[in-house]
Amino acid sequence: MSLQDVIIRHPKERLAKCSLEPLRARSDLVFYTARPGFSFDTTGYILLCVDAPVLSEQDSELPLLLLDSTWRLLPKLEKCLTGEPLSRSLPPHIVTAYPRISKLTEDPTNGLASVEALYCARWLQGRPVDGLLDHYHWKQPFLRQFQES
Repeated sequence: MSLQDVIIRHPKERLAKCSLEPLRARSDLVFYTARPGFSFDTTGYILLCVDAPVLSEQDSELPLLLLDSTWRLLPKLEKCLTGEPLSRSLPPHIVTAYPRISKLTEDPTNGLASVEALYCARWLQGRPVDGLLDHYHWKQPFLRQFQES
């Protein structure tokens, strides 16, 4: 049986701009919206973080947990998490193709669009990435940068 990765979206994240929304019908992904009162037990999941050991094929047995939010709202989203996830990061040399512009906060230099992070994480785990970027507008520039890194 294949793993089901979980995406938890902040309720203020705009669906029209969400890079993961076109993947909602996939059976290998489960989507939640973190409305008031929502909680999620992270035990047994890999939580992608900025400052953690880099993800590898040794982590291929655990499903991913992605938090889909702006960087500014991320701390609020993290409050709905319980349990003890395994924290992992993506290599810092991988850069986004998404044209990020934040007027309120500065995004981390190694921050990726959510679909880019999912693609990279599965690739690093040695898991299938087929179709993940099919609806991503910046697919080609991202793949060029990813293959060069």
